[in-house]
Amino acid sequence: DVQLQASGGGLVQAGGSLRLSCAASGFTSDGYVIGWFRQAPGKEREGVSCFSSSTGGTYYADSVKGRFTMSSDKSKNTVYLQMNSLKPEDTAVYYCGNECGMPSLVDSWGQGTQVTVSS
Repeated sequence: DVQLQASGGGLVQAGGSLRLSCAASGFTSDGYVIGWFRQAPGKEREGVSCFSSSTGGTYYADSVKGRFTMSSDKSKNTVYLQMNSLKPEDTAVYYCGNECGMPSLVDSWGQGTQVTVSS
């Protein structure tokens, strides 16, 4: 079974940066995708970004494009989400999942990590 463990959230002022980590295990092939999602209070969970291990390609939602960057460390089976120029509207619980885009496609979630951006 795929297991994901997210970490790295915290409290930061607007304009600051945070790096989230998603440690993965249990993938049965070298090709996999990992998505980052977030859920703000009172809102639905939404896809933020996506990483494909087979192509190295990344995808970002318009709301974070140019500010967030995904990367990976194959030796650690870990995917990162570098978040720069954070805004109060980025405040949410962030999750990593074993699919991209639609939360309904994910069947393995990492535990959420809280990101709070103060104005």
